[in-house]
Amino acid sequence: MIFSPDIVTRSGAPVCRLGLATRGNTHLASQDVAHAIDRGINYLNWCGHPDGMSQAVRQLSNRQRGQIVIATQFSARCQDQARRELDQLLERLGTSWIDVLTFYYVETEDEWETISGKDGALGVIQQARDAGAVRLIGLTTHQRKLAARRAERQEASLLMIRYNAAHRGAEQEVFPVTTPLNIPVVAFTGLRWGALLKRTAEDPPQTIPPTAQDCYRFVLSNSAVSVGLTAPNDRIELDENLNLLNDWCPLTEQEMKQLRDHGDRVHRTSGQFL
Repeated sequence: MIFSPDIVTRSGAPVCRLGLATRGNTHLASQDVAHAIDRGINYLNWCGHPDGMSQAVRQLSNRQRGQIVIATQFSARCQDQARRELDQLLERLGTSWIDVLTFYYVETEDEWETISGKDGALGVIQQARDAGAVRLIGLTTHQRKLAARRAERQEASLLMIRYNAAHRGAEQEVFPVTTPLNIPVVAFTGLRWGALLKRTAEDPPQTIPPTAQDCYRFVLSNSAVSVGLTAPNDRIELDENLNLLNDWCPLTEQEMKQLRDHGDRVHRTSGQFL
């Protein structure tokens, strides 16, 4: 099992560095999520829409709830929206607190100024944190420099950013900031929407594309990543990804180079990257 000391459950236990996410278009049932928890997954990133994950969370006992980190994405930008959305999230999950709440897809400085301004949503969430209804306040963004500034100014206690073998800008723009500050980083899009699992037009002969396990192993081989999220479509993909926990080890230097080279080819051939 691979654990992160950067994020702990309410009971004080470290979280498994492989986290489970839903996207709104996946098909995990509550039994699948419970299965993942039984296998050791205790970081759940919920998309905000009722699904198998929210149902599984509602079914947790009080003891189990204290051993699971529930992370949610938060869309509200102003105070009134924030109060309504937070109440709705807590009701849908059947819980009295959310462990990690990240402002969802903040892509411009103007957006952050609205959120953190006088009538912004941040004040409401800070009050909820002080009251115990939220534990960590985070930021989800594709904009690495924006994320790094929020970390430097200690305006976010956690960052959720994109990081994979084809999209490695965080190594230069985010991790050098978050690591010395001990700010947890949660990585999403580990497969680059599946492009990393496919051949490219530039592949040398006999190239075998990496597996999903290889791609997640790449993400988790970077110690600056606290949690790498997997968002399987169904139970079959879930079990394939959970196999990573059976024989965890970081990539070798040669394996890392192969993944980076493949990631570079994907980056050049699979469309625009932010």
